Amino acid sequence: MRDEFLQLLARNYGSVKAQFPNEGRRKWTLRVLEEFWTSAGLESELSAATTVAEEFLNDDDPFDAIVGDGPQLGLLLRTDFSNDDAWQSFCARLKSEEQDFIESVQPAAAPTEPAQGSSSTADVEMTNDSDSDSDDEEGLTAPIIKIIDPVGEQDRALVQNISNLRALRLLNDVDIRPAPSPPQGTKRYSPPNRLVDKNGWQEKYTGLTVWIYDARSNSDQCARLVSQEGDVYGTATADSWRARVTHMCELQFNMIYLGMKIDFGGLDRYDYPERKRNLEEAEP
Repeated sequence: MRDEFLQLLARNYGSVKAQFPNEGRRKWTLRVLEEFWTSAGLESELSAATTVAEEFLNDDDPFDAIVGDGPQLGLLLRTDFSNDDAWQSFCARLKSEEQDFIESVQPAAAPTEPAQGSSSTADVEMTNDSDSDSDDEEGLTAPIIKIIDPVGEQDRALVQNISNLRALRLLNDVDIRPAPSPPQGTKRYSPPNRLVDKNGWQEKYTGLTVWIYDARSNSDQCARLVSQEGDVYGTATADSWRARVTHMCELQFNMIYLGMKIDFGGLDRYDYPERKRNLEEAEP
């Protein structure tokens, strides 16, 4: 976590937590970050933090149990509930591809550490449909991608047709980073947006990779792969592109353990309608 953000948390997290006691770590942290984005001149007041990270790094969050502790590398969140047959077919194919991929990398053990650089809440009841019988075996184990399928009407309403940004805010932890530098001769992004470049900073997220099953997934058998930070200048945090279910597990493994970066050769080929939706949600 950036020192500048840690200092802001050290100053304000406790009061925000006391004011909204029924929320959780992720929402409290987002509320503190909102001050960073909305207070004029705040960035000039920040210096390297000397405060030791306290409860704002260790507090519980309603979604911690859903995210889980492993061995999963990513999360598939169901956000469309109109076609159970298509959903079940998608999950069955994902599990089949997952098992085939795990067998293909055995008996060689998977790396034990990820590659460097891979990067209103309420209690929600979800089902984990990715149980594994091989958790005690050496090497890569299932699930590579954990399936999150809301089971109650209220829980489904919370995630139905949500944006990439909303999914990141529920399942990942927020941070900031310096925005990428614009190429020579390129003007800075206008109007400024925290997901691209705002006062030289960009909002980013850390945690497990988020994949989203949406209405289009029923027919194209693809899921949205959500980025946790922008790529080249002008792209945005929460950008996404669609990946076929047959490729998801291999992509997930390669991104985490082999440091694979999907950058489209420096071109901007992300889903623009989803980006527009995220940008509008971030800066209403």
